Amino acid sequence: MSERFITDTLNRADTDFDISLRPGRFTDFVGQAKVRERLELFVEAARGRKDVLDHVLLVGPPGLGKTTLAYIVGEAMGVDVRSTSGPVIDKPADLAGLLTNMEKGDVLFIDEIHRLPRTVEEYLYSAMEDFVIDIVIDQGPNARSVRLNLPKFTLIGATTRSGLLTAPLRSRFGLTNRLDYYGMEDLKSIVHRSARILDIEVDDEGAGEIARRSRGTPRITNNLLRWVRDYAQVRADNRITRDVADKALGMLDIDEHGLDEMDKRILETVLVKFSGGPVGINSIAVSVGEEPGTIEEVYEPYLIQEGYLKRTPQGRVATERCYSRFGLKPGKDQQTLFES
Repeated sequence: MSERFITDTLNRADTDFDISLRPGRFTDFVGQAKVRERLELFVEAARGRKDVLDHVLLVGPPGLGKTTLAYIVGEAMGVDVRSTSGPVIDKPADLAGLLTNMEKGDVLFIDEIHRLPRTVEEYLYSAMEDFVIDIVIDQGPNARSVRLNLPKFTLIGATTRSGLLTAPLRSRFGLTNRLDYYGMEDLKSIVHRSARILDIEVDDEGAGEIARRSRGTPRITNNLLRWVRDYAQVRADNRITRDVADKALGMLDIDEHGLDEMDKRILETVLVKFSGGPVGINSIAVSVGEEPGTIEEVYEPYLIQEGYLKRTPQGRVATERCYSRFGLKPGKDQQTLFES
């Protein structure tokens, strides 16, 4: 049996694993203790009153569990969850179709809610506050407005860029929660939990190695675990140790600091091509062949959080830690920036 056959067979099952790895209850959800506690209390109070849960906004970088928490809330309330995303709803009729097909208490989950078109967002105001929606029928002289009553529902919005939400929309959420990057111990717990579900043996040091390179993000943790599982099954007798994890992740060009190939290209571009900065995000994007928005949303937050880059009014600047990581020394101009 070839290595390719084994890997292809395992990869075909990844969709099923994605579903099974996602926690279905608050007790199974690892990390974000304060957010989890607030949501549990919120749900318990609503259930005690036999009332519909108020609207919830979840804010944070991708992969931290916003979608998972939305489904957990729906499960805890005993209602259905209907899921969509901001870019998909491009006209008010799409929103009206979603809302009118919901039952009382159901959850409407809108991912990337900050990307809703303004015309659609304005329809949400009355839907969230008064549970009615006005739609216009026909055009010109025959146009008329019809008001539709909606069942009381819960809107859970998720966004990676809360600053792009308008004030009227933000003010209509009863509870706002921000999810932060995970610590090592929480990520190790996620590795052990997922490994049990995947029926793969992993020791504590192996779990720690995967967690350390996961950029503080559970989604990346599970993705890396699946890759290391494939590697271990083919080359390491189906057991994940620190050495096995190190070799498997080395094949993905993910180093011991959690930096992947694109991270290194971005940092090397700032250091070498632009002498440590300051440099604008568009110049970096052209140099590495990536979209500016992708760099800002996917790569840059981790690099800034870990202290490799710094944002200034003039542009991005490499930090002392970045120079040290690549064995370089900052010039006089960069040293002045560090001291300022």
